[in-house]
Amino acid sequence: MNVALWVVAGVLAVMFGMAGVMKSTQPKEKLSGKLPWVEDVSLPTVRLIGVSELLGGLGLILPAWTGIAPILTPIAATGLAVIMALAAVTHARRKEYPAIVFNLVLLAAAVFVAWGRFGPYSY
Repeated sequence: MNVALWVVAGVLAVMFGMAGVMKSTQPKEKLSGKLPWVEDVSLPTVRLIGVSELLGGLGLILPAWTGIAPILTPIAATGLAVIMALAAVTHARRKEYPAIVFNLVLLAAAVFVAWGRFGPYSY
């Protein structure tokens, strides 16, 4: 189970890391072509989401890997689960149903990591 948690955390870290870098560095015009919801949100909000996702992705791996404050790993997973829940709500309001499915998959993976690292497979 420990290996499965590391694999899921690693995949999530890469996905959220890439999404976070994209949202925190690219201009809004370029993002709106890939992410239609960006048109309805201010640029500082998009940047905040991007930085949050990037830090959450790093928080999934670095604390556990370095052994420095490993409690931050399940906290990061919980934070990313909250971001995905809010993203699903946003996509539901915009009637973007395929995006909701993707959000729920990421939400479930983040909850799995949080459950495992807070519970029976903590560090």
